[in-house]
Amino acid sequence: MAKPRKSLEEQIAVLEARKKNLQARLKKKERAQDTRRKIILGALILDRLENPRDPEFAARLHRWLQDELPGFLTRDVDRELFEEMLGLGEASD
Repeated sequence: MAKPRKSLEEQIAVLEARKKNLQARLKKKERAQDTRRKIILGALILDRLENPRDPEFAARLHRWLQDELPGFLTRDVDRELFEEMLGLGEASD
């Protein structure tokens, strides 16, 4: 006995559910790629600060981060991560 054929509405509903699932998978993949980029970029910056190949560049990078990070960080817990390393909690000279 053959299965009854799905109506066009049922077929559309199945395709829409599949599309929604595929969009969710794509969004998850894009978030993972964005996170990976941020981790790699952060690792590069930390490496250049901690092991400077070019001390002048490292000093400029350090000053730039001291200028930019306070306005970028919105949570106290995030500021605490950088206070000691960049002197963000200290008064500027």
